This record gives sequence, C-alpha cells and structure tokens, in this order.
Amino acid sequence: MAVKELHESPSLSSLYPKALLGSLRKSGGSTLPSTEFVREGVVVDPAHLAAYNQVCGFRLDDVLPATYPHILAFPLQMALMTEDDFPFPLLGMVHVANRITQHRQLRLDESFTLRVRAEDLRPHEKGKQFDVISELLVNDSPVWTDVSTYLRRGGGSGEKTSRGQLSQPSPSAIWHVPGDIGRRYAEVSGDRNPIHLHSITAKAFGFPSAIAHGMWTKAHALAAFEGRLPEAFTVDVKFKQPVLLPAKAAFTTWSEGDGWAFELWNARKPKPHLEGSVVAL
Repeated sequence: MAVKELHESPSLSSLYPKALLGSLRKSGGSTLPSTEFVREGVVVDPAHLAAYNQVCGFRLDDVLPATYPHILAFPLQMALMTEDDFPFPLLGMVHVANRITQHRQLRLDESFTLRVRAEDLRPHEKGKQFDVISELLVNDSPVWTDVSTYLRRGGGSGEKTSRGQLSQPSPSAIWHVPGDIGRRYAEVSGDRNPIHLHSITAKAFGFPSAIAHGMWTKAHALAAFEGRLPEAFTVDVKFKQPVLLPAKAAFTTWSEGDGWAFELWNARKPKPHLEGSVVAL
C-alpha cells in the first residue's frame, strides 16, 4: 500500500469544491485506491474539544469521547475520497454504519499518529458499499479504530440482507433536536454537507428539510452512557431513517451481555433513526 504523508490537516474549504467537481466527473468503478493517508503529531485543541462536547452533550473533560477522534480523521477521509483515483463521487454517498473501537481512554494532552485508508468494496442490495478505516496510534500501536461504511447507490443486487427485528419504542428519554443542530455540528466537525445545513439546500438533494448528521446522533447517544463506560469498548451503529430537523426523537436503551443496546426512533411514529450497541472489550 502506498503511503501519503501529510504535515498538516487537509483544508476542507478546498476539498468541498473538489468534491463538487468529482460529482461531475466520476461515475463508479470496481477498485479502491491502495493509498493510506498518514499524519503524525496530531494534537487536540482544548477549545475545539470543549465546543464539540457542548454540541454533542458530553461533559467537559480532558478525556476524549470515543466519537471525537472521528472529527480529527474527517479531513483525511475527505482528502482520500476526493482524490482522482477514488472511483465514486463524494456527493450523494450515504453513511450507513459506523463502528468505533477504543482500546483505552484517550487524553487531551496526548499526541497521535492518524492513518486513513479505504478497503473492502463489496455488493449491497442498493449498490456498492465500502469501508473507510481510520486509526489513531501512539508509539505505533493502534489505540482507536473507526470503520465508516458508505453506500454508493445504483446497480445493486436487489437481494435484501437479513436484519434483526427492532423492538417497539419504549423511550428512556425524549430528544428535542433543534433545527440548527446541523449547522452547529458542522461548525465543530467540518462536515458542511448541504443536506445538514438548511432546508433549501437539503431539498435540492431530495430531503423535505435539513437532516441531522449521523455522527451527531451517534455521539449524542454515546453521551447518554457517560459515567458507565469501560475504558475499552466498541460502539457500533447502523444509520436508518434520517432525523428531519427540527425533530422529536425517542431514545431507548437496555442491558445486553457485556454492554448495552440502544435505538433512536421518530417519537411520533415507529420509524427507526439509529440502532446500535456498546460492548466492553
């Protein structure tokens, strides 16, 4: 695998126009690039961490929430997926699942090496899917791994995959999700996909209103477990129906094995937004 070393975080302001151009030029492919983006000396800005914690519902602390390093990896993910040899246009891709494994607690005062690559292009009933793997390392040992699964619609097998039956919603909490949460999360994450920002821009992509970021819903769900999480765990989610903003959502959780299962539903009708689990390592 070829390694592309970066000395600073890629500029998202220059990558979004590149993503737009890619949507006009790229149509698909059968192989993913064998390039890994690597950035050493990654450190956390305390003010940025505090802003992220406030938007997502975490308490202020010098221990990083398990979802926070995804924000550090996002510019490298964007850089990877806007390269000329990446087969799919970034716009229109659907984030269908995310699995994060934290091998130990990560602290604000640490310095990390970040690695990002794409792998495992495979069929999906609605098109093709693949994984973007992001890793944080300390002294060459992975301490955190993020697997983001993306779907490129079109030319799918049509064969439905087996899914477990979701429980009927019995909420542990009701979320009142404000209409500006997409813009607020975009400020801390850098993810300024127009479907999250305003109703007008979301309607251009077929949504009746702006929708919440999937990674915000995952982070807000994880925040509900603060104070109960072990130092090492995996939090795994599948993104279902989008959260149309503003929203009223029902969050429910229950113990399961060595951890918990959780779901987020539309509070007004039984349509799932997210299902997930937290499992101790």
